[in-house]
Amino acid sequence: MAYLTCENVTLRYESTTVLEHLSFQVEQGDYLCIVGENGSGKSTLMKCLLGLKAVDEGRLVLGDGLKRSEIGYLPQQSMIQRDFPASVQEVVLSGCLNSHGLHPFYTKKDRARAEEQMKCMRITELADRCYRELSGGQQQRVLLARALCATGKLLLLDEPATGLDPLVTTELYGILEHLHRDHGITVIMVTHDVECAVRHAKTILHIGKKTSFFGSCTDYLQSEAGKAFVDADGCVGCHSTHEEVACS
Repeated sequence: MAYLTCENVTLRYESTTVLEHLSFQVEQGDYLCIVGENGSGKSTLMKCLLGLKAVDEGRLVLGDGLKRSEIGYLPQQSMIQRDFPASVQEVVLSGCLNSHGLHPFYTKKDRARAEEQMKCMRITELADRCYRELSGGQQQRVLLARALCATGKLLLLDEPATGLDPLVTTELYGILEHLHRDHGITVIMVTHDVECAVRHAKTILHIGKKTSFFGSCTDYLQSEAGKAFVDADGCVGCHSTHEEVACS
């Protein structure tokens, strides 16, 4: 059974229908990018995947042993979140709370896991630094370490490259590719960067007001939805990276 199955789902925001009859699956080991116009319902769908909103029609189910508490989440940052007055270690550790239920105390195992993920993201030397003093790229590494404390299975990312310069964005995509390829982590990412999405993803979910698509990147580039968003000659101006990070 798939990690996640969406069957004929309709979503509404207040009294407005934002998505209708949406169906797709995410298999273990997949790398899915969700793209589409602004206002097409991507953020509302993300809330449903996180269990923060119920679907209005249809069904959205987890399978293959995946639990909601095993989903790591990297949100799109606001200015308030970027100014969060906590140490790097505290931010990373907070990812362990996802599986604690009503027990808000960190264990020795939690601290070891946080240390492991900080090492993986090469931010161990930043452990005592204040999060808000870091660069945008460093903050994203901290948030990735936090998300990895919550899961070794599935990462959800909402516009993770927003506000990052091109070099840091390329580095971020390389880290995600490494986590997916070498650590078997399934990735679901909402992004406006369609050109980079088709370079890195295995599958594309395009949510549109007039046209939608779910399938391989190759098929997406030939689809009506894909042709409207990507140059006919393929992706330009975006380069994959295979940076290795020191994950044990």
